[in-house]
Amino acid sequence: MALGETIMTNVFGGLSNDFKKKNFSLYGQWISIITIFLCLALGIANIFHFGLVIIFSIICIVQGLIVIFVEIPFLLKICPFTDTFTNFIRNFDANLPRCGFYLLNAVIQWLSLTLQATSLIVVAVFFTISSACYGLAWAKNQEYMKSSIDVTGTRGQGGALEAQVNEHVVRNVL
Repeated sequence: MALGETIMTNVFGGLSNDFKKKNFSLYGQWISIITIFLCLALGIANIFHFGLVIIFSIICIVQGLIVIFVEIPFLLKICPFTDTFTNFIRNFDANLPRCGFYLLNAVIQWLSLTLQATSLIVVAVFFTISSACYGLAWAKNQEYMKSSIDVTGTRGQGGALEAQVNEHVVRNVL
């Protein structure tokens, strides 16, 4: 199997498994990952406006970068950050804190509409949906779950092997 085919199989297989679990925190995670791309793309696209919309565009780009570390915590291991930032990101390892985090991000982007209606409204909508998913997971007492995408190729053969592979990758990167 080619590498690209293996990656696509793992992503779509993990996505399929996640939707079968009917856990709103998984839905929130997937929507948040889509929001990362929207934040970066629309933040850059709107930075070319004249006026104060530029401020919300820069904020949007920063939000996208922070959401990367919230949703993909593996990156905290390979990127050198201060303990303060790492602990700040780790505060969001439950449904209710994530609901509040995404709601705050949504409010910030909704405020951009007070200046001018731009495509940043799409980011605000996605942050709102993500917050709602995490809020529903909390309200339904669903446990906080992370996606089951198999990034190591082990196909669920145990967490110890995955931890060893991830540790090996971190060492090679550093």
